Amino acid sequence: MERYKEIEKTIIKSYRKEIWKNFIKAITEFEMIKENDKIAVCISGGKDSMLLAKCFQELKRHNKMNFDVAFLVMNPGYDEIHKNKIILNSEILNIPITMFETDIFYRVENIEDHPCYLCARMRRGYLYEKAQELGCNKIALGHHFNDVIETVLMGMLYGAQMQTMMPKVKSTSHPGMELIRPLYYVREDDIIRWCKRNDLEFIKCACKVTKKSGIREDENSTKREEMKKLIRKLKESYDNIDINILRSTQNVNLDTIISYTKKRRNIPFLR
Repeated sequence: MERYKEIEKTIIKSYRKEIWKNFIKAITEFEMIKENDKIAVCISGGKDSMLLAKCFQELKRHNKMNFDVAFLVMNPGYDEIHKNKIILNSEILNIPITMFETDIFYRVENIEDHPCYLCARMRRGYLYEKAQELGCNKIALGHHFNDVIETVLMGMLYGAQMQTMMPKVKSTSHPGMELIRPLYYVREDDIIRWCKRNDLEFIKCACKVTKKSGIREDENSTKREEMKKLIRKLKESYDNIDINILRSTQNVNLDTIISYTKKRRNIPFLR
């Protein structure tokens, strides 16, 4: 049997509970896919987006709903080693990618004030535009469960605000487009185990800007690492800490909130 078929089997059999069922749970619970959707699965080359692409292939193969999918890779200026690694992994996994070139790394390399934030915004914009060119109405990103709960803690501890990474978001800059995160309930440790089980190696940070400046990670990534360590420490005392962080965003009691924001308007409890 070809290698990619063995890899596909591990998603729906070996990791059925940890990956496949949680993938389906998020899509179903948050109504991420509708009839006649065309979804651009955005592949960065990392483990999360590559797994997401394989999950969508399985869903397309077995699901009765009529929808279409494209596998989109944006090259922001990777060196040849990283670019070729993405292409090689796509061939190993039998993912028919569409790759397009941009000059994002070049455009942000001399910007000193928050280059990583600007880079992320530009990448999102390019993905929306290319997806629309391909006739897609949605883009799917590979953010997983741990990304979500780390974002909640980062907002509270560093941003003094209570917010979460939403499972789906309508684009304000590209009308008619929507962003979905189908790995919302899939844990990063299970993705890592899936990679090791199949002897897969994906690219990690391939950013030329941080490499050129001598910075190992951008500030946001460093804070995210702090959140990972904090959550691991808390789980030593109580194993359900991580899931409770997520559930706290689903069980907000407005009667006990000093103020909240709705449609950019602050509403205090005294009103």
